[in-house]
Amino acid sequence: MIRLKKYYSVELTKEHYKKCMEERFKEMLTSKSLEVVQFEITDTDWESIFFLRHLPESNLYDIPDLEDDYRKVMKQFVVELKKLAEKLLDILCENPGLEQGYLKKVFYGSKGPSFGPKVSNYPPCPKPDLIKGLRAHTDAGGIILLFQEDKVSGLQLLKDDQWIDVPSLKHSIVINLGDQLEVITNGKYKSVMHRVLAQTDGTRMSFASFYNPGSDAVIYPAPALVDKEAKKPIAYPKFMFEDYMKVYLALKFEDNESRFEAVKIMKSTISLGPVATV
Repeated sequence: MIRLKKYYSVELTKEHYKKCMEERFKEMLTSKSLEVVQFEITDTDWESIFFLRHLPESNLYDIPDLEDDYRKVMKQFVVELKKLAEKLLDILCENPGLEQGYLKKVFYGSKGPSFGPKVSNYPPCPKPDLIKGLRAHTDAGGIILLFQEDKVSGLQLLKDDQWIDVPSLKHSIVINLGDQLEVITNGKYKSVMHRVLAQTDGTRMSFASFYNPGSDAVIYPAPALVDKEAKKPIAYPKFMFEDYMKVYLALKFEDNESRFEAVKIMKSTISLGPVATV
């Protein structure tokens, strides 16, 4: 069922980009003179995007220019993806030894988690050696379900200081982990540095669906995974997710260690209580 919705949504996304976003992207290129750039651009991505929010409140009907069929399909699609994300969170509890449901409880906060896709198009780029489709970064949140069209590649991840191509496989969803899972599991899981290379031929399209903690969810290493006998201090800070996002917006394209350090010294006026339960 999710597969049929997924591929129908691909065609509708292509139509929406052509009809409503392609010309805007070209105007942006012209305004920033990116089509005639002669030097490497390090502060801009070759990417046309829009965000759909499903949780805690949907914005699906607030986004202009979406056809009714597209809204209907995307609504069904994100519901299925949310179910998949929550199943995966339970599976991710098993390997580090967390109790079943722990991650979902931590993510819940007082209003529930946030969830929704970022819909991206990466048009053909005349100078892919001078600008990235998306600059290298780790994701701020929890678990990311990435569906990418199989005809145009470009996604890479960093492993052992080497950039590795992530193939665009048909009928597949790439699972990525963000900074919050690294903190909660005390480093047992690592947030993955990744980027998207601009391509000269074809438009790459992707849905990156983010299942993140609620804004007031309190994030810190799970006590069960902290070695009480260790002499060195805990490497990860305790923070409220919305505070981390403020830091992330300023330091997105730096390594996450710098963001963790920034959160450590950040003076929050909000009292950080225990993990929320549902």
